Amino acid sequence: MKYIVFLILLVGITFSACKSEKTFRIEGTITSSDGETMFLEHRGLANVTVLDSVVLKSSGTFRMRGTMPENPEFYQLRIGNQVGVFSVFDEDRLTIKADAKDFARSFTVENSPTNDQLRQVDGLREHASQRIADLERQHAAQQIDDMSFIEQIDNVLTDYKTEASKIILANPASAAAYYALFQRINDYMIFDPYTRQDYPMFGAVATSWNLQYPGTLRTKHLHDFTMLALTTRRQAERQATMLENIDIEIDGSLPDIVLPDVAGNRIALSSLQGKVVVLDFTVYNADFSPTHNMDLNRIYERFRSRGVEIYQIAFDSDQHFWKNAADNLPWITVRDPQSVNSRLFSTYNVRELPTVFIINREGDIVARAVTHEEIERELNRVL
Repeated sequence: MKYIVFLILLVGITFSACKSEKTFRIEGTITSSDGETMFLEHRGLANVTVLDSVVLKSSGTFRMRGTMPENPEFYQLRIGNQVGVFSVFDEDRLTIKADAKDFARSFTVENSPTNDQLRQVDGLREHASQRIADLERQHAAQQIDDMSFIEQIDNVLTDYKTEASKIILANPASAAAYYALFQRINDYMIFDPYTRQDYPMFGAVATSWNLQYPGTLRTKHLHDFTMLALTTRRQAERQATMLENIDIEIDGSLPDIVLPDVAGNRIALSSLQGKVVVLDFTVYNADFSPTHNMDLNRIYERFRSRGVEIYQIAFDSDQHFWKNAADNLPWITVRDPQSVNSRLFSTYNVRELPTVFIINREGDIVARAVTHEEIERELNRVL
């Protein structure tokens, strides 16, 4: 008898728990979808998990259910490789409409301001992605030079951030704010938490989510991600300050550079130790280049007999142009084939071209020179 009573109590407790678990329901119509299998999937932090599926009939109508999340969560309906993303949190019933022929673009969630904002973010990202793809085609066809390419890419990303920031700051605790932060183009995040300019957006969303949805897995991940970015950025800023400040030597070895010259010989920056080196980051296919090289030539003629060498790195994407322009230069000139995507920009904290560093005989950076007059003054000081 006691055993039977225990089972009854256990069943009652289990039934009560199931009954109290909140669920959400999605329903709607997917046109042009007869016979297609559609999946309901959860877009988690680490992977995408299938929750449910349905074979669509000629009417295109469907119904699916899921467990209500603790914080705004992201889900998708998928037909083949096409997906429509939506968020669930405070709405227990969502009505979705789309056309299977153009699923992502036609995907809408009716009477849902939160999901309207997600569509707005998708539109901003898609527009930016199309503009960048067009610029890449122009750059590959040599219709725009390297400097123009960099500047215009920056303008595209700035436009996205300007509009997305309005959505983020209007309600940092919203699903749309989180969604806008983590958008990517070509697998690169548009908002970069490791930069001083973009970090405040991550900080605002992380703080708001921690207040609104404390203790949840997504909130903890966002907090840890943001704090790691802050720590890393501060370390990078300390290193950048060392590179910018005059008369400060860098602890340890200078990050070496090994690149091919015009003849294809790979020349290491470290091979010049014992000389005073003018390390020049530049691009030849730019308006400033002829004057810049003329001034460097004047400096080189004056100081080369005193043990000064110039190690000039070109970031031109057009190798043929660089070779023709560099062929008769008397100093060491090498080219980084990564061009505008070179890691040297971040390693040496180069934010504009040309940028010049002075390296002493021990191989330490001792100055960053902006003008040619400063180059001469620092060389005299080091020598």
